Amino acid sequence: MKRHILCAALGLALAAGSGTSLAETTLRASHQFPGGQGDPRDEMVQIIAREVEAANVGLKIQVFPGSSLYKATEQWGALTRGQLDMTAFPLDYASGRVPQFSATLMPGLVRNYDHAQRLNQSNFMKDIKALIEKQGAVVIADAWLAGGFASKKNCITGPDTIKGQVIRAAGPAFEQMLAAAGASISSMPSSEVYSAMQTGVLDAANTSNDSFVSYRLYEQAKCLTAPGDNALWFMYEPVLMSKKVFDNLEPKQREAILAAAKKAEDYFTVEARKGEQKMRDIYTKAGVEVVTMTPEDYKAWMAVAKHSSYRMFSEKVPGGDELLRKALAVQ
Repeated sequence: MKRHILCAALGLALAAGSGTSLAETTLRASHQFPGGQGDPRDEMVQIIAREVEAANVGLKIQVFPGSSLYKATEQWGALTRGQLDMTAFPLDYASGRVPQFSATLMPGLVRNYDHAQRLNQSNFMKDIKALIEKQGAVVIADAWLAGGFASKKNCITGPDTIKGQVIRAAGPAFEQMLAAAGASISSMPSSEVYSAMQTGVLDAANTSNDSFVSYRLYEQAKCLTAPGDNALWFMYEPVLMSKKVFDNLEPKQREAILAAAKKAEDYFTVEARKGEQKMRDIYTKAGVEVVTMTPEDYKAWMAVAKHSSYRMFSEKVPGGDELLRKALAVQ
């Protein structure tokens, strides 16, 4: 027995001397987006995984893209219960549990990527991140995506162009606005939009630039409404970690995670801006008409939004009016 203990102690000493870790922790990262196809949201998580492994702090991250571990809508519950370690997640997907999260996908609240960067430093986002932590998760990298509309019927520009169409809208705020303009709503994750358009369940979809490309919706669409200078659609899709998991890491491991997340965020900030032109080029090549909203279209939509989604959020969501006030204060 003494010899066994001595050998074990010697093994530990040799491992420590060589810088090799006997026990390596593996974290699981899940997201709904296609893996290995250039989707910047997948690449964000892959960058974090590569950088953390290279840091040699006894930590690895195994990435499960394309809803291969958890379905899109299951990720928030798994993360906050500690069953999932990390996810790239459209925060509004959790608005059924935390209604304040709908503010991160409010029509017209973010006009462009520069505006989104300023918003990240605002009291509005401090409040959102405090709510995230209260639920058991923590933001390690910020990400905002622009988006637009695609339809099998006609181009969606002003509010009158959506009447009679069945559309998938990303989040309750957009659903309320679009319904007020005369659309019928069918709710589903972006990963299910292609088959729904293909089978006639949907006439149109409202999602991010990257999802329009990654899910090949150009194969189903007749017209694409790109964000342009009058973006109506911006969505917050951060990389999140389980707060319990993050807090239980060793200090060097937390430092490695945050350093990797900063690289991923910087990458995404650059790539997201390129995403619209990439989307335009792909849709044009596929024979899809590409349009943008005029300032008049934008103003008309905002008039609808303020009497529907904005009013509903302010009246029904605890603290909603104050959250919107803080967000609108950022110019």
